[in-house]
Amino acid sequence: MEINVAQLLKETQGATRTHEVDDTLYLEEIAECHIQGQVQLVRTKRGILARGTFLGTGRLMCSRCLTSFEYPLRLNVEDEFLPSVDVSTGIALPVDEDSNVFTIDDRHILDLSEALRQYSLIAMPMKPLCQPDCAGLCPECGSNLNQGACDCVPRSRGLPLIELEKLDSRRKSR
Repeated sequence: MEINVAQLLKETQGATRTHEVDDTLYLEEIAECHIQGQVQLVRTKRGILARGTFLGTGRLMCSRCLTSFEYPLRLNVEDEFLPSVDVSTGIALPVDEDSNVFTIDDRHILDLSEALRQYSLIAMPMKPLCQPDCAGLCPECGSNLNQGACDCVPRSRGLPLIELEKLDSRRKSR
């Protein structure tokens, strides 16, 4: 997802270019995510504004039943990339190390990979579910309860719950 922006950096503020993106992101949280979309690059006073909408699918693991499933992603990206060197002279430009800005490398390559990775992480659910009513795994044998009930005998409840059930049954019998 690398785009050479040397010519765009030489143009005046407001100049634009459009590029198609069709690539695969490799993330730790999901094995891979195929991303497609169009990015518009706009020359700004300081650098280049990248903005676009990207659609993709990633494989996630369900937090209840641990099965892998496809999750659709829609990313609305809008971030400014600042050059690390002057395009005309090649002199290094000061970059604030403490800021969280994206930079254009010394070869004038704008790499969208890190921005798309960050936007993908934000778009993913904290507790992914393969389906809204996922039954999860049996706590005794580990069977996937989405595929049917298992033959395990339900565990007896702990002492506090047994006492509460006794109180409840006494209340109902009155």
